[in-house]
Amino acid sequence: MSMCPLCNGIHSLTLTCETCNIILEDKGRLMDYFDDYSAYLEIDGMKLFDGIENDAKENQCPHIFYCSNCHIEKTELIKEIEEAH
Repeated sequence: MSMCPLCNGIHSLTLTCETCNIILEDKGRLMDYFDDYSAYLEIDGMKLFDGIENDAKENQCPHIFYCSNCHIEKTELIKEIEEAH
């Protein structure tokens, strides 16, 4: 089983806006924004409906990054890591 290092606070990622060069805010998983209950649903199942090809197969967690200056959103695929047993 794999897990997202950003969702679990293991790592952080600093991205900058391509337009204004300020640091983007990590707004969390893309699927948390689908509806009121999507944050509570099975993650791997939601990946089948998020519109991103192969994120489930390739163990990637799509995160939304946001520029508070330009109001631009960017989706970044985060490589998940294997859980230690």
